[in-house]
Amino acid sequence: MRGIIDEARIVVLAMTISLLAACGGNGSSPGPGSATTPATPATPAGGVNLQIVSFGDSLSDVGTYAPIASAVGGGRFTTNPGQVWSQDVAQYYGDTLSAAYTIDATHKLSAQNGLGYAEGGATVATPADQNEFLTDLIGDIEMPVSQQVSSYLSAHGRFNANQLVLVWAGANDVLRAGQLPAAAQTVATAANTLSQLVAQIVQNGAMHVVVINLPNIGLSPKGIASSDGGANLTQLSQLFNSDLNAALQTDGLQAKVIQIDAYTWLNQIIANFQANGFAVSNTSVACAPRKTPDQSSLLCSPATYVSANADQTYMFADDLHPTTHLHTLFAQFVERQIAGTGRPFK
Repeated sequence: MRGIIDEARIVVLAMTISLLAACGGNGSSPGPGSATTPATPATPAGGVNLQIVSFGDSLSDVGTYAPIASAVGGGRFTTNPGQVWSQDVAQYYGDTLSAAYTIDATHKLSAQNGLGYAEGGATVATPADQNEFLTDLIGDIEMPVSQQVSSYLSAHGRFNANQLVLVWAGANDVLRAGQLPAAAQTVATAANTLSQLVAQIVQNGAMHVVVINLPNIGLSPKGIASSDGGANLTQLSQLFNSDLNAALQTDGLQAKVIQIDAYTWLNQIIANFQANGFAVSNTSVACAPRKTPDQSSLLCSPATYVSANADQTYMFADDLHPTTHLHTLFAQFVERQIAGTGRPFK
């Protein structure tokens, strides 16, 4: 398996150098409302054209590591070539979301023209640390959300009224926090810091901000396979969500953002998985562990699925990340929640 990854690295290094040369590789970024804004006046499914900006971690990563992962058919943390939820939401509002940064031939992040700042492995604010996750392939290079936001502001100055800003983070903070009760402070710090980052986004002109709480990580395949059956991860997820909700209220942000309850949503989907089109719930994964390099959905492709349609019949791609179908359902949920607020887009 390691041989597959080493071969992929060699192939992609050569391909990436050629690609960077062909594209200029200058890392230029568009201003708000430019390159990624649809040129057509046609009304999209969402009823209005919006430019999507996304901050977070692997759950929203649209292709930070694709230049390397694509060599084995991967590119996103799902059942590739499927999309993640933030891409689906962007399409709903007439936009195309691409990565703000991608890994280059030297295993460094290189600025691109996209507004998808979310990166696999990112925490809210702590330094890069993939925690032994694919470090040999991509290294410890992911930007925490704090740096993602500052990178956006450095490149674009401000947010604007024609943007929908998506914020979903904290899962890696929970996964790295350890056991309760000692982990409580780590989780509280992450939740409070995330609220402060949301405040920074609002203060810099964003008028439509979606803030998503954590799903029940204890119900992921990783959680239920742990020695306590996911109890600690469930408690940490609940604690993060409670702390985040309190911080948003204290910071006067609840009336200024659209909060999405991913925790309750995932619990309900798992409880009714067959009614939602799944044959397998959270008990197994779509990307066959013995065929998928590093057992990671980032490197998962149709060739490594456990069955031809596993991207639609399984809930989880690997032990943490949703399949294409689950991402699609979550995107639809978010779209309904946004519409349900009745807030006009100007």
